Amino acid sequence: MLYRITSAALHGIEAYPVEVEVDICAGFPSFVTVGLPDAAVRESKERVRAALKNCGYDLESKRITINLAPADRRKEGSAFDLPIALGFLAYLDVVPEARLRDYLFAGELALDGRLKPVRGALPIALMARRAGFHGLVVPALNAREAALVREIDVFALDDMVRVVRLLREPDQVAPCRFDERELVGPAAYPVDFEDVKGQQHVKRALEVAAAGAHNVLLVGPPGAGKTMLARRLPTILPDLSYDEMLEVTRVYSAAGLLAGSGTVATRPFRAPHHTVSDAGLVGGGLVPKPGEVSLAHHGLLFLDELPEFRRKVLEDLRQPVEDGRITVARSGYSVEFPAAFMLVAAMNPCADVRRGLLGRETDCTESEKARYYSKISGPLLDRIDIQLEVPEVKFRDIVSRTPAESSAAIRARVTAARARQSARFAGRRIFANARMGPKEVKQFCRLPDEAEALLEKAVTKLGFSARAYDRVLKVARTIADLEERDGIGTAHVSEAVQYRMLDRLR
Repeated sequence: MLYRITSAALHGIEAYPVEVEVDICAGFPSFVTVGLPDAAVRESKERVRAALKNCGYDLESKRITINLAPADRRKEGSAFDLPIALGFLAYLDVVPEARLRDYLFAGELALDGRLKPVRGALPIALMARRAGFHGLVVPALNAREAALVREIDVFALDDMVRVVRLLREPDQVAPCRFDERELVGPAAYPVDFEDVKGQQHVKRALEVAAAGAHNVLLVGPPGAGKTMLARRLPTILPDLSYDEMLEVTRVYSAAGLLAGSGTVATRPFRAPHHTVSDAGLVGGGLVPKPGEVSLAHHGLLFLDELPEFRRKVLEDLRQPVEDGRITVARSGYSVEFPAAFMLVAAMNPCADVRRGLLGRETDCTESEKARYYSKISGPLLDRIDIQLEVPEVKFRDIVSRTPAESSAAIRARVTAARARQSARFAGRRIFANARMGPKEVKQFCRLPDEAEALLEKAVTKLGFSARAYDRVLKVARTIADLEERDGIGTAHVSEAVQYRMLDRLR
């Protein structure tokens, strides 16, 4: 007897349908799984047998063949346990075969019949809706992420007994329902800019960066607050929209990092160690999974001690920083992951951190600085819009009792600037000034004669590349947006040029 149940597998962060064919017949007892299964899929036979037995369903020794179609694509994970078990239950006449066609099933089985969570429930739910299934059956711990998808009934169940009840008495089992506010939740951060003492110039630059989604490099001695400032940058970014939250949650769901939380309601902040591998940063593996650049999608990627990262790893950043996506190619296929993130990097003035204390007799020499900066390629530095010196915090700032400006106050100005950009780029796939292409720069970054003359002097004296020139225009456009100006003025260009620290030191 042959039974067909629909499940799903992941390709990057997208899901595709997998038809689980369960063939049970007389013959020499065996259990074979075909269709390019990985070890976790092949081991499902032991989990399924034990789960059915412990739920009171005894399967006689038969010749069993499981085919996962399409058979030419590699399958991985434990999500096929549930559909395989349902094929056995249909053979035993425990569930009606006809009703198996109405639902898409995904779930791992514990040995006592409980359903354990699987990776990628949100992409699977999106695919099930597109395919027109009546409902989706997933483990209870995947309920919140799958329920983000509207226009499909999600049945989040605890064990096999409840799945059987759904198929035998569908009117007795209701789909899960969540209030949208319960699913999304408030965007709460444990840190705030009011904790930062002094550093007004740096705070201003970070506000500009947040308003236009610009990349930032912070250069300063140990203890100046580079990491502290970077960790607070997400708190002044606008709240995630529903569509952005869905995109970010889909990446985390495919990576298996939700852990039952359901959604990612705050801007991601990823800070990989400098020993990270290429695949760990940009994604990859035998079956490619999202890397740190994709986990930072619509958020922030922080690289502390930038020159300590391997040069090849840093060069891998050039495509996602420029394009907002990363393509991982393997023999026979490729996977594209989203990677629209803000890059924030930090570094000391030179390799000897004890000599990086600015303003002291043992300060780094220009040659030492140049040698240290040379570890980072020019093309990557060109893609960093704002390059800042972060000085030591003065004692009077450390002991000051004057309250600093809160993240909420800064975020209000940033949100207003982003709203101006959204109106400007209506109908285009651009969400911030940093993502403007050459056509948009030409159209929206026109300069008056005085500002153009100032920029010409800066380009001539500092030797800006064509890319650096465009970045200055984009930053100037953002500064004008923060001041609610339609046009770019001389003061806006002057401030933007000041943010190209490393160009001034070349």
